[in-house]
Amino acid sequence: MPFCRNCGAPVEGQFCPQCGTPVAGAAAPSGGPPPPPAAAAGLSENAASALCYLLGFITGIVFLAIAPYNQIRTVRFHAFQSIFFSVGLFAIAIGLGILSVIFYAMSFWLGMLFGLLQSVFGLAMFVLWLYLMWKAYQGQKVVLPIVGPLAERQA
Repeated sequence: MPFCRNCGAPVEGQFCPQCGTPVAGAAAPSGGPPPPPAAAAGLSENAASALCYLLGFITGIVFLAIAPYNQIRTVRFHAFQSIFFSVGLFAIAIGLGILSVIFYAMSFWLGMLFGLLQSVFGLAMFVLWLYLMWKAYQGQKVVLPIVGPLAERQA
């Protein structure tokens, strides 16, 4: 029994009963050939999903623009989550930078303490970034608390 390349559900006809994707041998709804799988384009679905996180929103946008990958729901999810995650981190970094200047103006030691906390936060975000790339490469889907549901709706 074939399985849907988009959602993994078992397929008995020409179209997936869950998501409506045409089976590999069936013609696409537009009459043209079905879109090529990610492996035919050079990268597996897992590798493309992991690479969405590599340069943040830049690689997220690139994978949303490249034809065989922007048709795969998993890659689209990771691309959107990468975009939302990196834009959110950029906004938080600006806010922390402003707070850092304010705390340094108030007291040198208070500024130093805040700078240490800012460094720990940066290290935690780096570890989270590596974790997201690793889990995407393993084919597992990690949904972040705020940006994950947004990415699922967009994908």
